[in-house]
Amino acid sequence: MRAYLFVLLIAALVTYLTTGAARRLARRIGAITAVRERDVHTVPIPRLGGVAMYLGIGIALLTASRMPFFDPIYRGPSVYVVLLSAGAVCLLGVFDDLWQLDAVTKLAGQALASGLMAWQGIQLVSFPIFGTFVPSQGVLIVLTVVAIVITINAVNFVDGLDGLAAGMVAIAGSAFFVYSYALTRTSQADYSSLASLIAAALVGACLGFLPHNFNPARIFMGDSGSMLIGLLLATCTMAITGQVQPTVLAQSKIVPAFLPLLLPLAVLALPLIDLALAVVRRTRAGRMPWQPDKMHLHHRMLGLGHSHARAVLILYFWTATVGFGVALYALVRPKTALLVGGLAIVIALLLTIGPLRGRRASGVAPTAPLVPTAPVPTGSAVPSSGTADSADSPVSPETRPSGLALGEIQGETEMNTRVGRK
Repeated sequence: MRAYLFVLLIAALVTYLTTGAARRLARRIGAITAVRERDVHTVPIPRLGGVAMYLGIGIALLTASRMPFFDPIYRGPSVYVVLLSAGAVCLLGVFDDLWQLDAVTKLAGQALASGLMAWQGIQLVSFPIFGTFVPSQGVLIVLTVVAIVITINAVNFVDGLDGLAAGMVAIAGSAFFVYSYALTRTSQADYSSLASLIAAALVGACLGFLPHNFNPARIFMGDSGSMLIGLLLATCTMAITGQVQPTVLAQSKIVPAFLPLLLPLAVLALPLIDLALAVVRRTRAGRMPWQPDKMHLHHRMLGLGHSHARAVLILYFWTATVGFGVALYALVRPKTALLVGGLAIVIALLLTIGPLRGRRASGVAPTAPLVPTAPVPTGSAVPSSGTADSADSPVSPETRPSGLALGEIQGETEMNTRVGRK
């Protein structure tokens, strides 16, 4: 456990220290997120935080290669393949942060990076449902690529408020680590595993980035960050399925044999739900799935009356409730896990509907927060992620004050301030 914590701390420290340099680089080369009508932030924010996160993860994994505890993992090329694929999607994200790539180019790049890992053996191995089902090698590679691409874009879609994606992935990665580490201690004498190592580095990078990114954010992770952490989160899934032996699990009665397949879905529940709802919603409206709108889960939270920071914290709680609720089956008895999970769901529901209950009790009609307008830039229809740069304004055009009205309000405020000083 101490070896994994050391890797986590290295990733967190390097990411934290290099994020400032990434912010300065973004300003120098023009990687700035302009304020658009569909955004929540109100001032231009630099991006490229994903570059700092990749440096943190890369240095942490290279440091681990010098630790005897992790020698069994580094006997093969798996870790270096992961670093190469992660670097490829991070670079793809940098290009998108700078030049707004089209959807086909981004999907092709994501598929190539995912295919490289699948080709080198980091892939789904089996489906532990009703026994062990093992498809052909070609089918496994295709399924692996599809699963990774879906995860990358799910994280990209949910990245809409300051600190949201980094915090949710940190929680999801922690749930992966808990399960993977418990599984390793049960099924083998060697406690080192690729899934646990990647999860530790991923959690560390997210934690190191959060102080710069939580509301009010000083830098966004951009597509370079959201695609990077999405790919690594999916990699944890692939690595876990590779170390699972359903017959061993069933005999030891530690977890149900289907848990290795259920856990990835649980920790990714919110991003996957948001992705699925967005695709259905947009296609039913006659639009392309990647065309942005103002109906993501974080927009709905703001519409309920939550503040920016409160909405993020509640979504953190939902992620922890679902992810750790499933991972608890690896640690405690099923009845205890159900009880704890049920209680957490009730608390999460009460926190979510809190503003609605307060308004009904006071008889006050719901109001939407004031967000200044900004022109929507032309170019690719693909929403560029960055912690809050892909979010849409929760205020509808009908309720938003005009630019003239805003100018009059600001002018009156400034005049009153000058009079007060006199």
